[in-house]
Amino acid sequence: MINLEWYRIFMYTAQHKNLTKAAQKLHITQPSVSYAIKQLEESLEVQLFHRLSKGVELTEEGQALLRYVEHSFDMLDSGQKHLQNLKQLNVGEIRIGASDSLIKHLLLPQLNTFHSEHPAIRIRLSRGKTPEITKRVKEGEIDFALVHMPIEDADLNIQTLVELEDIFVVGKAYQQWSTRLITIQELAEIPLILLSPGSSTRIFIDQWFAAKGISVTPDIELGSIELLSEFARLGYGAAFISRSFVQDELQRGTLFELKIDSSLPSRSIGFAVREHTKLSIAAETFMQYLRPGNPTDKVRSSCD
Repeated sequence: MINLEWYRIFMYTAQHKNLTKAAQKLHITQPSVSYAIKQLEESLEVQLFHRLSKGVELTEEGQALLRYVEHSFDMLDSGQKHLQNLKQLNVGEIRIGASDSLIKHLLLPQLNTFHSEHPAIRIRLSRGKTPEITKRVKEGEIDFALVHMPIEDADLNIQTLVELEDIFVVGKAYQQWSTRLITIQELAEIPLILLSPGSSTRIFIDQWFAAKGISVTPDIELGSIELLSEFARLGYGAAFISRSFVQDELQRGTLFELKIDSSLPSRSIGFAVREHTKLSIAAETFMQYLRPGNPTDKVRSSCD
């Protein structure tokens, strides 16, 4: 590879048509300019300048080369400026995957803050269930994803964001069931309102019932947390949901928590990135908004 600095010296010399003026602009000595031009000509095996009494003039070959050199340095300059803009978050994008509920209740508050502070960053959201979005992370389609834990995957680096406390809630139609401790068998006799199959939350609760030796068939299967709480409030049965999502309804007395004689295992929400992958500056900056110790800790969490 020919020394890049030789090309820079060639360009300045061609533009100023004088070795001394080129040296002054480059803050080097005139002999250094002469040496660089000579080395470049020898490497390319062509003469680039006519040496005149009052300066230099490009040969036909020099003129042809200059167009490419100027374009190349313009591209490098543009590249450096673009890199600075990326570092300063004046350009860039982040690609995030999560379920609809996590987007609304965990991501959106932080996205609003981030977007107001860095409006030039383009935000791309990809919705899906945990198995779907972890696959997209591993394939490089998105930068990171919010997922329900636990997940064991050697290709992912997963860190905990929020701890979840899951409960069953009912409306006033089943309020009497909330006044005493009930067994899992009694719980199974109440019409159950669960998320549709395939979500990590549905898999979790199905496995919990199965581990207790109980097979359940929900009366209602829905696709969103909002519908779960609404159907429970209207008296259709007991909905499985995160406590933090229905905290206001519990306090207002429109929903009631069922007390079960067997506790539910705790769960958590984490963010997953591809192992051994460096996030973009914009994505890494947004991750700081989500990491423990930031305002996200206090944001309502929900389930997919």
